[in-house]
This record gives sequence, C-alpha cells and structure tokens, in this order.
Amino acid sequence: MPSASSRGVPLRCSAPPGLFVAAITIIAAWSITGPIYDYSDTWQLLINTGTTIVTFLMVFIIQNTQNRDSKAVHLKLDELIRSIDSARNHPCECRPPQ
Repeated sequence: MPSASSRGVPLRCSAPPGLFVAAITIIAAWSITGPIYDYSDTWQLLINTGTTIVTFLMVFIIQNTQNRDSKAVHLKLDELIRSIDSARNHPCECRPPQ
C-alpha cells in the first residue's frame, strides 16, 4: 500500500499550469515535425498513441479521486447524523405523489 505522502502525487502532477505549457510545447513540436516526416502514418500514430495513453491513465486517476472524495463526504455526513439526536438515520423514498 502506498504511503500517505505518495498517494496524491499523480493528482498533484496532473494539475499544475506548467504541465499545460509542457503539453502545448509537445503538441507544437509534433506539429512542426509534420513536414519533416511528410505527415506519415507513423507521425500521426505517435501523437494518437501518446494522447490515448494519457487519457487512459487520467480516467483512473480521476475515478480514484472521485471515490475518495465521495467517501470523505459520506463519512462527514454520517458523523453529522450521529451527532444530532433528532436526526433520522433511515433512507427516505423520493417518489412523486400519485
């Protein structure tokens, strides 16, 4: 199991403005090399593969972040419900009146 300090590393690394600048630089460099490689299939495949891999990894990072956030919210709500004596602790049905 990763340590508490290393768990947030992918998320922290995916958000800074410097990373956006790096992505723009990579895309610009790729675009500039198009004429050099005669816009070949391999040249196109390079950027397609790179973006696919990044997208694939980001899906898991975002899902993990949302799961942890949801768990934290539920734990806080549970604690609030337990701290209030008059709070109801059973699910309610939200059906429209008939």
